[in-house]
Amino acid sequence: MDQIFKQMLERYPIDTLKDKKNAFKEVVQEIVLCGLSKDGFFNEVGFYGGTALRIFYNLDRFSEDLDFSLISRNVYFDLTKYFDSVSKELKFHNLDFSIIEKKKTKESTIKSAFLKGNTKELILRFYNDGNLISSFNKEEIIKIKFEVDISPTSGANYEYKYGLLPEPYKVRLFDLPSLFAGKIHAILCRGWKNRIKGRDLYDFVFYLSKGVNVNLIYLKNKLVDSGFIDGNFDLNEKSLKELLIKKFKTINFEEAKKDVRGFISNESKLDLWSNQFFISITDRININE
Repeated sequence: MDQIFKQMLERYPIDTLKDKKNAFKEVVQEIVLCGLSKDGFFNEVGFYGGTALRIFYNLDRFSEDLDFSLISRNVYFDLTKYFDSVSKELKFHNLDFSIIEKKKTKESTIKSAFLKGNTKELILRFYNDGNLISSFNKEEIIKIKFEVDISPTSGANYEYKYGLLPEPYKVRLFDLPSLFAGKIHAILCRGWKNRIKGRDLYDFVFYLSKGVNVNLIYLKNKLVDSGFIDGNFDLNEKSLKELLIKKFKTINFEEAKKDVRGFISNESKLDLWSNQFFISITDRININE
């Protein structure tokens, strides 16, 4: 057994099989970040999204994917050139994963890949618990998606953070106001017809609880790029709150709770979720001057 991987798993309180799977995925994510960092990935890329918030800003929910964005637009960016460094890092820790680039069927500014490994084989290797055997479908796959936006919106700000395990490494991240702006963009613009993304709403509460301001310049640029507003729209603190309140009036929060339950341990945090709750807390938004 890889002792560093075991040490990383031991940081997590583990009560259920769900906890084991979530902790395992997150440790794999950190190993991937370490491998990417060694290969100079973050010289041209910034890390954002729920996993960035979880690992480096202590968000208390798990996240599935690794989301990145180029600092400057590059339509020739080749994600596959980093596959060897990721594979090497995973194999060093006795982790058998395949890396597969996702081929796009239509034009997109997103380059995607998937890490895939057999859930039963990998988890039983690190959790010596014979009672788990009957809990797995033998075909179940651990799958971690990572994506890079090759045509980024301007206006984001960045900072560097350091991980210590599996060994010290450095990551360029979007700063918190820019991350919050990206999350608000997702709430306003994401298509939620088939599944309401409760994780977006959970993160919204997290940002407000930490008193994070919104990078308004970056948010406006993203909303314009998405066609949600035009460049003449006067986006300010008041108009932003009005847009969010309008959105929150339409959301089915019971459906939103279903989306996020699998990623948190304390489900009582969802008890207050309602249209009125989110409308009320929206008044706490502040913007970067």
